[in-house]
Amino acid sequence: MNTWRNASLAVTAAALLTLTTACGQEQGDASPNGQAVGNAAPAQQPADSGYGSAGGGYGSGADAGATEPKEAGQLAVQDNKKLGKVLTDSEGFTLYRFDKDTANPPKSACEGECAKVWPVVAAGNATAAAGTDADLLGEVSRADGTSQLTIDGWPMYRYAKDTAPGQVNGQGVGGTWFAAAPDGKKAAKNADSEGAAEPADPAGLSVRKDPELGDIVVDGRGMTVYRFTKDSAWPMKTACTGECLKKWPVVAPMAKNAVDGVTTKGFVTFDRPDGIKQQTIDCWPIYTFAGDAKPGDTNGQGVGGTWYAVSPDSKLVGAPK
Repeated sequence: MNTWRNASLAVTAAALLTLTTACGQEQGDASPNGQAVGNAAPAQQPADSGYGSAGGGYGSGADAGATEPKEAGQLAVQDNKKLGKVLTDSEGFTLYRFDKDTANPPKSACEGECAKVWPVVAAGNATAAAGTDADLLGEVSRADGTSQLTIDGWPMYRYAKDTAPGQVNGQGVGGTWFAAAPDGKKAAKNADSEGAAEPADPAGLSVRKDPELGDIVVDGRGMTVYRFTKDSAWPMKTACTGECLKKWPVVAPMAKNAVDGVTTKGFVTFDRPDGIKQQTIDCWPIYTFAGDAKPGDTNGQGVGGTWYAVSPDSKLVGAPK
C-alpha cells in the first residue's frame, strides 16, 4: 500500500508541476486554470481530407455522426497575411461561406455529409465583431429546422480540418469554399473583383511606436491593445465581464505566426468563465477599447487607473510603479 501511495503522490506532483509551468510553454498545453488552451479541436473532424464534386467540396469520408450546430459567440476579425481580414468565432476559428449557397434570399446548399465536414454555425448568441456592422448579422432556417448564422445573407460554416485558431485550411477547397470577410464577402484578397493583389495586411499582433507611449502592441487593424490591472495571470482570471466587455472587447485567439515583434511567452488561449476564448500575452488577458475609433487612438490609456496599453514584452505602459 505504501508503494502505491508513494507512486500516487509522485504522479500528483508531476501533474501539478506541468500546470504551473504550462503558461510559458507552446500554445496547445494546459493553461494555469487547468483547461485546454490553444489547439482546441472543432466540433467534428473528417476522417478523409478529400472532397468530391457532388457536394461542391466536402469530404466523402466524414464521420457518420454529427453534433448540434455550435454557436459563434463574440465574433472577431483576424488579419491573415495572404487573405486579408478574416471573420472568426469566439474561439478564433475561421468562418467560411459556400459559393453554392445564396445570400438573397439566404439559403444553404450544404446538407447531410457536407455539414459534417463543414459544420454550420448556429445563429444563437452571435455578437458582431468590434468595428463591424451589426446589421449584417442574420439567420436562415435550415431544412432540419435549426437556425444558421448569416453575414449579409451568406450562411456561415466552420471547417472540420481547422484544428487550431487562425487556420484557414478550408480556403479554396473545391473552388467553392472561402474564408469569410467581416462583411460576408470572400476574404481572399480581391476574390470578388478583378485587379492586382494588395500588399499583405499587418500581423494579428504587431508593434506601433506611439509618440507619447513609445512601443505598444496593436492588433491586426492597428487598434491599441490593453491590459486590465484587476485581471491576474496566475491563476489566469478576468475581472472584466458582462457590461465591461462592451467597452473592452477581448482579443480573439490567433496563431503564433500571426504575431510580429511581440513576445509569444505565455501566448495561450484563456477559456473564460463566460465561455469566450481570449488571447493572452505572458498569460495576461488582452483587450481593445470601444472608445478607440481609429488606428493610433489610445483613448483607453489610464482609464479608471486600471487600463493600460501593453508593451511588446507584455508589460503595462505608463502605469504607476
